[in-house]
Amino acid sequence: MSARRRWIVTIVAGAALALLLPHLGVPTFFVSLLTQTWIIAIAAMSLDLLIGFVGLVNFSQAALFGVGAYAVAIGATRFHITGFAGGLVCGMIAAVVTAALFGLVALRAEGPGFIIITIALNQIVWGLAYQWVSVSGGDNGITGITRPPLGPFDLSSNTAYYYVCLAAFALTLAILMTVVRSPYGLVLKGVRDTPRRMRALGYNVWLYRYSALLLSSVFAGTAGVLFAWYNQFVGPVDLSLDQSTQFLIVTILGGIGTIYGQLFGALVVIFLSNELSSITQRWMLVLGVIYFAIVLYAPGGLVVLVPRLWDRLRGKRVAVVPAEHP
Repeated sequence: MSARRRWIVTIVAGAALALLLPHLGVPTFFVSLLTQTWIIAIAAMSLDLLIGFVGLVNFSQAALFGVGAYAVAIGATRFHITGFAGGLVCGMIAAVVTAALFGLVALRAEGPGFIIITIALNQIVWGLAYQWVSVSGGDNGITGITRPPLGPFDLSSNTAYYYVCLAAFALTLAILMTVVRSPYGLVLKGVRDTPRRMRALGYNVWLYRYSALLLSSVFAGTAGVLFAWYNQFVGPVDLSLDQSTQFLIVTILGGIGTIYGQLFGALVVIFLSNELSSITQRWMLVLGVIYFAIVLYAPGGLVVLVPRLWDRLRGKRVAVVPAEHP
């Protein structure tokens, strides 16, 4: 079987498994974890657009994610914006406006300077969420968020909301894969690799970076809205620096510059963190060792490690039963 057919079979089998999983007797807890996985994967894919295709290591991605979550929460509890589309648009707009302001400041620098500025910007937004109690609820956050219906479909059940988040993940993946393979995506790669040459060719490097940041914020805000509806609660932890670090870990584990690899990274982070935390109090140490081992032995991420292990398994079987030659 050719590599392309293998990928098609894998994608079809994975999609069928994802669609059927809630009806295969899987415990509700694991369905809930998978729902969270789709959401975190969307946020990580939005970050991978910046890191893998523009070369911008953005530590303020959690701020965009959290602003989207807070926007839908405030809109629902104070302005009675309770519709699905209305809440989603509110979160997207809030994230895009925040990214537009961040970009004007952060894109003045490159490399380590950009990283430091985005860390500072993220901490500013986190501080506002923590201190502006009259708007954000402070450390208590905002509760009373209900999942709005999507047309005739009631999303109050975990299974129904699972399918919404799965559809959002699939749509985000399709859009971002189309973007990075388009002429615009090729320009972004040129900006990442040889910005001076791109400037010499007449491309506005700053504008392309800025537009990529805005595009990334759309999906980060979407993930924030879905996360707020998932938890039915929003708090400062949703836009903390720890959250940005988690998105970065997911992106690295999945494979930088792959987009689709972030699903594998999200699966590992979400399921391992939940399972290990129920086994030992030192679960963060164990998790760190696992992350280190994956990055050490598979710098390209899980999208490289998994096929490599599969090929080794196939090689062992071939060695036991040699193929016949004509």
